[in-house]
Amino acid sequence: MGVKTAIFCLSLDTVANLPCNPSIGGTAKGQIVSEIDALGGEMGKAADACLIQSRTLNKGKGAAVHALRAQCDRTKYHLYMKQILEKQKNLVLKQDEVIEIIFEQKKVKGIRTRLGLFYEAKAVIIASGTYLDAKIHMGDCSFSSGADGVLPATVLGKSLEKAGIKLRRFKTGTPARINRRSIDFSKTEAQYGDEIITPFTFDSTQNLQNQVLCYITYTNQNTHKIITDNLHSSPLYSGRIHGRGPRYCPSIEDKVVRFADKDRHQIFIEPMGLDTDEFYLQGLSSSLPAEVQEQFIRTIAGLENAEIMRHAYAIEYDCCDPLCLYATLEFKEIQGLFSAGQFNSTSGYEEAAGQGLIAGVNAARKVQGKEPVILERSSSYIGTLIDDLVTKGCDEPYRMMTARSEFRLMQRQDNAPERLCKLGYKWGLLEKARYEYFLEARKLQENEIERLRKTVVKPSPELNQILEERQTTPITGAVKLIDLLKRPQIFYKDLVRAGLAVRAGLEGENLPPYLQSKVETEVKYEGYIKIQEDKIKKARSLEKKKLPLDFDYKNLKGLSIEAAEKLNLHTPLTVGQAGRISGVNPADVAVLLVWLATL
Repeated sequence: MGVKTAIFCLSLDTVANLPCNPSIGGTAKGQIVSEIDALGGEMGKAADACLIQSRTLNKGKGAAVHALRAQCDRTKYHLYMKQILEKQKNLVLKQDEVIEIIFEQKKVKGIRTRLGLFYEAKAVIIASGTYLDAKIHMGDCSFSSGADGVLPATVLGKSLEKAGIKLRRFKTGTPARINRRSIDFSKTEAQYGDEIITPFTFDSTQNLQNQVLCYITYTNQNTHKIITDNLHSSPLYSGRIHGRGPRYCPSIEDKVVRFADKDRHQIFIEPMGLDTDEFYLQGLSSSLPAEVQEQFIRTIAGLENAEIMRHAYAIEYDCCDPLCLYATLEFKEIQGLFSAGQFNSTSGYEEAAGQGLIAGVNAARKVQGKEPVILERSSSYIGTLIDDLVTKGCDEPYRMMTARSEFRLMQRQDNAPERLCKLGYKWGLLEKARYEYFLEARKLQENEIERLRKTVVKPSPELNQILEERQTTPITGAVKLIDLLKRPQIFYKDLVRAGLAVRAGLEGENLPPYLQSKVETEVKYEGYIKIQEDKIKKARSLEKKKLPLDFDYKNLKGLSIEAAEKLNLHTPLTVGQAGRISGVNPADVAVLLVWLATL
């Protein structure tokens, strides 16, 4: 965006490090990656460039929950992103620890580093991940450290608390890594990638290939007994860990206790890259002592002779309460101070990247003297994520799930460009060539849907044979193509087989597979999409009604006492945001609307 920027890292060797599983995407997370890509961000490009296996999750369910997940080469991902940063104009990359943020009259003035250097800054974004006063736990063994043995940031927190930012303690964990040669794959289930890979980047021309297999195995009663017998040595249960952990990504000891009725738990064995023999045991994070880990891992089929290269651990770290942030991700009490990622009490690479993009855009716009931007909740998973954080808050690491969005049918992975490319281009993030590619693809998609509406076909032996193969009724008279495609059993590829598809794709051939899929989804879900569009219009009408930031709601008659207290605490920007605050009911929203009409 043309603003001079510096990124400070504790170690340049951990730029874009993936300390947990080197996978990008997944349920709801894949949607976020595609949104980042549509806005002009880098994560989708990096995932495509470094993937070693790609799968679309939830194929057996509706389009709203289809999600890409790419297993990436961990080292390649780090090197790829580091070089992107090194080559980026107006950006300097520095290895140094920021130990203090300098404030003056509640405004950011700059930062001071461990090396004694001062850098003036008009805006600062805190993206400290799990490194702020971080502590590693494995049984009785506890020590100060960030992920992968990198030193923690032990001083910055004092500067933040001095500025009035209250910190709290959260925790997360990661499983053990084991050597390939010690795995008996014959006792596991092979997990294959998609036959045709869908890229994260909407304009990708790469020929993406699966290069590895992933595998599945299961815990058993012996595994659970060893864990249960050693719960007293887990810092989670002995009280040595005080931070709250993610409920939706529990450690194996948590699973065994909380789901005692289950005989087994699924474990994914996934490679860390092409040039390493390390494999990651997804679903087996733990803070139990190293010797206990070795015992219970070796009870699992295929892992009886497991050579543990890196033991599992839990990590505690400091973070802020996101209720102290605006939806721009700027602190309410400190001008020019923004934050993103796990410092905002979230969990996950994708959630962090989505916040980082919005915090970066708003920090740059503040420096440029422009109005801030806010992604509407109805526009994206990123908008939903940020709205949840700053409106509802969280008491554990927040993880995005499709169920958190009431508009998820409109926030599919495949339509991220339609939702966000215009914004990305307007903000100066999305290159003109990519935006023009999107416009051309969208025009082809719209033209094809219109053609399907207008084109009438008559019965033919070839067409009826396809319909019978698909176990749907053959046609006896003229029918519109769109009505054929709306049949649950019929797919766009069947129109291609029958010679009824358009020959006007981006390369002059049939529509590319990703556009065929988008046309199919838009046609089949047309009625449901219309219903959600109407709901979004109503929601947007409330989002357009702005609330003052300096008003004492205790002076507004008609509000419940709880609503007045919550509105003063949260200082919502709009009536829509106010209505999503716990304790503000529809009657309170009506009072706000009447009051605004009198101003």
